[in-house]
Amino acid sequence: MTAEPATTVRSRLAAFFAVDDPWFRGAEVSRWDVVVGVGTFGLSAVTFEMSRSMGALESIGEPVWLQYLAVALGALLLVGRRRWPLTVAVLAALHMFVVGVTMPAVMGQLALQIVYFVAIFSGVAWSRSRRDMLVVMGGVVLFMFVWLAWTFAIGSGIDSIRESLGEDASRRPGLVSPVAASVVVTAVVNALYFGGAIIGGQVAWRGARQRARLADQARTIGEQSADLQQRAVLGERLRIARELHDVVAHHVSVIGIQAAGARRLLTRDPEAAARALASVEGSSREAVHQMRSLVGALREPTDARGAGAGDPTHRAPEPGLGDLPALVGEVSAPGLRVTYQLVESPGGAAAALPAALGLSLYRIAQEALTNVRRHSTAANASVVLRVERSARTPFVEVEVTDDGRPVPGSSGSGLGLLGVRERAASRRGQVDIGPRVGGGFRVRVRFPLQDVPTGDVVAQDEPASGAAVGGPR
Repeated sequence: MTAEPATTVRSRLAAFFAVDDPWFRGAEVSRWDVVVGVGTFGLSAVTFEMSRSMGALESIGEPVWLQYLAVALGALLLVGRRRWPLTVAVLAALHMFVVGVTMPAVMGQLALQIVYFVAIFSGVAWSRSRRDMLVVMGGVVLFMFVWLAWTFAIGSGIDSIRESLGEDASRRPGLVSPVAASVVVTAVVNALYFGGAIIGGQVAWRGARQRARLADQARTIGEQSADLQQRAVLGERLRIARELHDVVAHHVSVIGIQAAGARRLLTRDPEAAARALASVEGSSREAVHQMRSLVGALREPTDARGAGAGDPTHRAPEPGLGDLPALVGEVSAPGLRVTYQLVESPGGAAAALPAALGLSLYRIAQEALTNVRRHSTAANASVVLRVERSARTPFVEVEVTDDGRPVPGSSGSGLGLLGVRERAASRRGQVDIGPRVGGGFRVRVRFPLQDVPTGDVVAQDEPASGAAVGGPR
């Protein structure tokens, strides 16, 4: 029955004094410690001399220099109270005992009582090991109360109390005798004295521990913030690299197809060849323009709107769903007919999609059409954009199909379609890529719209887990 309460008390004491906490307050002797020691000695010397002038120390038979030496040694202990806290606490207890036995009136001076209190307080507040602190302070308190009990039981403590009370020692004005009351009051005062020093020191230690934890947390948060910023920069650079690949692959493919068509038509149909060459010229200019825009994003800081700090209008807006018809028209060439179809419910649902989602859909269609031109014998291709907001599970999807077969010897790295899958994964999309049953190839990506707000939200495309540098299927 008594084992449980005792265990609970021990566990609570261990928790309060943090006996298992490895943290400690490291400190060296500083100029401030020397100032405290010197200042304490000066204050002690003044109060000590005032007590001598009042006749409070006439009963002391030791020479005055020895009394001042005792005061000076006590003040000197405070210099090392933070560097050697437990050693100073033990020396302070020893100083209290020796001076109390030889010169009790000196030991009872207010200045020295403050010194002892601060020494014990510092032993608890600055100890590097909480277990060592408990052992040492427990020993000091036990020694002091044994000394106090010995003084009352065997020494001259009772006689001193009777002498101080005089004729009132035999009277009993209260429930207990004056001698017993004096003994109880002395014990309570000493318990409050040592208990206050120990508890106050532990409270100071816990406060310092909490401040250290907050400082560690602030440092960790700062490091994590810097890491997140670095990851955000890296993700943005990967996104720009992916966009740059899509732009270059698309326009170079268009230029190659139009140039080949112009070469074949140069002698037979000069006007058609001129139109093809004009398309080559337009594609090259558009490629250079978009590359400059993307590279400019790497060179110049951007504000919250994504524009360069120096000139908020020098970057063209990123393409979106509204640019799909122009993309289809650009891809169409002699020998390849590309159609575009928009299916939306309700009307205007496509225009209400966020800009970042529109960019992802545009780049997926662009990559798929680039693969059709470069690696397929297709004569026909189609791009279908479906936006369904009224269904139970709203979605948006883009589907690119063709009727061709892979061109022999034109296999690529496959990183282009990997980029498509990464774009889909970044928005929890579903991907269907592969040959069709009736011939040809299909690239279809569907994004859920449950959590996508309506309205044109200007945002950046989310970076995927790796760089997508594009390529054929």
